[in-house]
Amino acid sequence: MALGIAADGTKDVLGIWIEQNEGAKFWLKVMNELRNRGVEDILIAVGDGLKGFPEAITTVFPLASVQTCIVHLSRYCLSFCGWKERQAVARELKAIYRAETVETAAKRLSEFDAGPWGRKYPMIAESWRRNWEQIIPFYSYPPEVRKIIYTTNAIESLHMQLRKVLKNRGHFPSDEAATKLIFLALRNITKSWKNPPLTWRMAANQFAIQFGERFNK
Repeated sequence: MALGIAADGTKDVLGIWIEQNEGAKFWLKVMNELRNRGVEDILIAVGDGLKGFPEAITTVFPLASVQTCIVHLSRYCLSFCGWKERQAVARELKAIYRAETVETAAKRLSEFDAGPWGRKYPMIAESWRRNWEQIIPFYSYPPEVRKIIYTTNAIESLHMQLRKVLKNRGHFPSDEAATKLIFLALRNITKSWKNPPLTWRMAANQFAIQFGERFNK
């Protein structure tokens, strides 16, 4: 599912796709379909770090800035730790993604890597460095804007509402039957989507400077 936020802060569901396997070819098909149906430009695309997704986005929308969902990345990193360790590791990761600048974030990541948790779980720092180009875009913005673009919580919340509808129906005879129910549920859910986020005006001012004509038009 793709969720879009327009320049006026209003959001809408851009499309639904059902596929057995997620991969670069599938994501490229999704991006091409969005463009063919009228999406002219994507300023910032927030995804959950799926393989091939960033490349598919920038192939179709070459000017798009791709931001990895920090919440998904943190959850993935914490999956390496024992339950009793997760709170301490999460605090250190929070210090990285809450850094004032990208330089400070890089310094804190190096400190984490050299520290006890980094030595015990080297795959955590490796995960951050592997995704670094898709992690750092949101450091260009103030905290109010970061809250909007550092996570996919908006679509996760939508998924949660849909699961409540779907689980009551059990199994579906076909993908088409499931899609029809999802569409009807979305039509009811999106009726309440009228107002932009409270911080949107401040975010819009930042985007207008950052993206210029691409945002203002």
